[in-house]
Amino acid sequence: MSGFGKIAVLMGGRSAEREISLMSGKNVLEALRAAGCDAHAFDPAEREIFDLKREGFARVFIALHGGHGEDGTVQGALELMGIPYTGSGVMGSALAMDKVRTKMVWAAAGIPTPRFEVVTGGSDWPGVAERLGLPLIVKPAREGSTIGLTKVTAATDLPAAYALAAQHDALVMAEEFIAGEELTGGFLGGEALPLIRIEAPQGNYDYQNKYFSDETKYHCPCELPEEDELRIRTLVMKSAQALGCSGWGRADLIRRADGSVQFLELNTSPGMTGHSLVPMAARQGGMSFEDLVLQILELAHVG
Repeated sequence: MSGFGKIAVLMGGRSAEREISLMSGKNVLEALRAAGCDAHAFDPAEREIFDLKREGFARVFIALHGGHGEDGTVQGALELMGIPYTGSGVMGSALAMDKVRTKMVWAAAGIPTPRFEVVTGGSDWPGVAERLGLPLIVKPAREGSTIGLTKVTAATDLPAAYALAAQHDALVMAEEFIAGEELTGGFLGGEALPLIRIEAPQGNYDYQNKYFSDETKYHCPCELPEEDELRIRTLVMKSAQALGCSGWGRADLIRRADGSVQFLELNTSPGMTGHSLVPMAARQGGMSFEDLVLQILELAHVG
């Protein structure tokens, strides 16, 4: 695999998701080395990003999650240096990281997404609860992995939920709660991967149950009627294209009892840990983890 040249796997970083990023990056690094690639770990929290150019890296696999890795900032720096990188470009990364702007674009493009409001410390909490209904979700608009997220069942609990979310981001949103099955749909290049249906303990797919619990069940095949799955996979691609996303990624959504779906968010640098979903979907499609990593790397681009 010398055709790729010297590869940096960006991992760690400064976001709240650093721990998960290090796990993802380690797995990617091991897979690339197993495939014979000249791959090296690179933590931008510990090194200057422009060392990538100085040290002759020819290609970058972005395994960073959250701010300063998944939000377009690193992508912009790599474009300035002319180094091909994996995943979406600057605009797609920045839009997808911001759930408020994501939902605005999706609403304009006809992608179904729950109703929401931007909230502040001075919000009319009884009014928010009345307009969106209870229960509802309060979360930082630019964080991932359910960090800072609260499911609120009483209007009196909204100020505390806002305060928690505001610890992670100045932009906080309240969102209509959608009851139903949790699904996730990955994509690779221009194709949607098989859907995964997630069954978390007590229906709580939080940080612990996402990354560390062995009790969370993942159904892939998702056991939906074929026509339903194909319809949803088509919507997954439309949701990514509306945001200008490319390369690879993963959309998270809820399927209601009546079969309708609501899209929650799109991840442009999904996890690559032992519990991660894109590798699981790729495996169902007949692709090994090593092959998945190599294909993502082949899709690397500049701008």
